[in-house]
Amino acid sequence: MNMTIRRVMLALWLCLLLFVQSVFASVTSVPDSTKIFSIADLRELVMQNNPVVKQAGLLSAAARARVTQALGSFDPNLKASFDQKQFGGKNYYNHWTSELKVPLWLAGADLKIGFDRNVGSYTNPETTTPLTGLGGVGISVPIGQGLLIDARRNTLRQSRVMVAYAEAERVNEINKVWFQAVKDYWNWFYAHQQYQLIRRGVELATTRYTATRNQALLGEKPAIDSVEAFITVQERSIQLAKIEIEIQNSRLLVSNHIWDEKGNPLELPEDAVPVNADSAVAIVSANHLDDLLNRAEDNHPKLQMLRNKGVQLAIERKYLREMLKPKLNVSGSLLTTRRDFNSYVPDYYDIGWNNYKVGFDFSFPLFLRSARGKLSEIKVKQMDLNLDVQNEARTIQTNIRSSFNNLKAYQAQLTIQTQSIVNQKFLVRGELQKFDLGESTLFLINSRESKLIDMMMKQAELVTKYQQALADLYYEAGVNQD
Repeated sequence: MNMTIRRVMLALWLCLLLFVQSVFASVTSVPDSTKIFSIADLRELVMQNNPVVKQAGLLSAAARARVTQALGSFDPNLKASFDQKQFGGKNYYNHWTSELKVPLWLAGADLKIGFDRNVGSYTNPETTTPLTGLGGVGISVPIGQGLLIDARRNTLRQSRVMVAYAEAERVNEINKVWFQAVKDYWNWFYAHQQYQLIRRGVELATTRYTATRNQALLGEKPAIDSVEAFITVQERSIQLAKIEIEIQNSRLLVSNHIWDEKGNPLELPEDAVPVNADSAVAIVSANHLDDLLNRAEDNHPKLQMLRNKGVQLAIERKYLREMLKPKLNVSGSLLTTRRDFNSYVPDYYDIGWNNYKVGFDFSFPLFLRSARGKLSEIKVKQMDLNLDVQNEARTIQTNIRSSFNNLKAYQAQLTIQTQSIVNQKFLVRGELQKFDLGESTLFLINSRESKLIDMMMKQAELVTKYQQALADLYYEAGVNQD
């Protein structure tokens, strides 16, 4: 009878040993009833539907709208006015004035086509025209201030630069959103790994408690061993209850980044799980670091924003230097009474060099204090911006190298931790075999098993920190991680 009981208990412990091996071999596997929600799935939803990403896209649209507004300064402008006075049976005056002005990019000139008709008993002789009216074609050119650049060309050039600035700002905002989404995803991964390990630990402790209790009932083990086994079940059950809250909260943070195409917030499905731990580490080489450093130097959105700001200040400085010149605007028009090309008009009333209207206006502030003050202010802003570019470029390079160093450190720790877990599994198996031979205690088994669970949780933590460091590396380089 005793021999039969011993064989039954031996078989039970062998089953328990196989159960331990299968538990820790498959602790990171995903059940068939679950669906992996990968980082690529998260990226697709964030980039397509996240409202902050869409909001960042509006920055470029707003900048292009400002370019359209600036182009409005070059729109042809048609204006007309009419005044007439009749009193006491007399036609005091009848004034009609119309003009089409076409702003030109070259030299800041304005092309003008006009028609005036000023008649009446009390019309100023200087402005009186024939009864048929007087047409003219002319041009106004700024010879001094405004010849090389004027207010409208300055505004248009700066607005075009701001399109590139807005695009860099858009990329920077998207990088921020994606960086936070990636960090939240890997926090969810860590919470899920903890949950899986602790849940397996509870199952394992429960199985061991059942076996120990049965042995105690048969007199093979002291009753105190079953009490100790039950305490282990309780401790791990408390841990499991705690981590269940953490995994729910981490799922909520990931869900905070995902929306559907209609702008409705989405929740992670209940059966969704993060990627497996085995496929979660991607090696980054030193060559890739050099590539990121070069890309950051040329295309980092923060540097692009500062550089475009510098281009904008350079345009403003050129405009303010133009303001130091005196204003000298020359205008001239060729006049005619002709209304069409077919009618006869005497030569002395037709368009020609003998029928013209010319004029100029000149002004010059003697001290130029306003223009010189604004120019000095722009120079100070440029010097300040150059220092910002130097400091930002150095900071970016330092942050990239620092993130890469963190990444390599986590990579080395993961290698060591993985080997330590393999060795710890051997210790757990050996302790179970010794326990079966009566050479070990349940306390030692629980201790080694708990250490194994802790080591695997540490491994999951290192994977999480590695991936977050990788995301930080790309973020510091100004690159949107794929």
